[in-house]
Amino acid sequence: MTIPNLITMLRVVLVPAVVMAMLQAHWDWAFAGFVVAGISDGVDGFIARRFNQQSRFGAYLDPIADKLLLVSVFVVMGIIGQLPLWLVVTMVSRDALIVCAVLLSTAMAHPVEMKPLLVSKANTAVQIVLAAVVLGELAFAVHLDPLRPGLILLSGVLTVASAAAYLVAWLRHMSGYGEGGKSG
Repeated sequence: MTIPNLITMLRVVLVPAVVMAMLQAHWDWAFAGFVVAGISDGVDGFIARRFNQQSRFGAYLDPIADKLLLVSVFVVMGIIGQLPLWLVVTMVSRDALIVCAVLLSTAMAHPVEMKPLLVSKANTAVQIVLAAVVLGELAFAVHLDPLRPGLILLSGVLTVASAAAYLVAWLRHMSGYGEGGKSG
């Protein structure tokens, strides 16, 4: 068990705390928990790279922890009316489709190596900023009206673009197109 893995597990433990704070309208605590989780994500990655503490377990756990936090926060924000349901459904559906595609390809003995695409990284970054903005607005009773609608739209566009990019990559992988042996 490495230090980065312990930090990542702390992030997983923070998820129910952030969700409970949101459900009880303790926005300051929810915002603080979300920020701590975000900072810990950067810290565990830095430590893993800097001190050669990367592990296979951490490579799987880190993105799971990130997705668990983001999906949980988005779902609660959708339920309480702080984010449009279409965005929440789009986000959750994209993630579910990716998981199903990975499981299906593994079950068919043609496992796919998941590599984050640039559009996916941009999508995640925008989702994190959107969640932080909404939690910050609620925690500090401010309104960032031009920012939130723009982030919602951008997040929706990037979520769809990311889903499409992963679908194309997965279809190429499953057809053998991307493996250099077949071309079409």
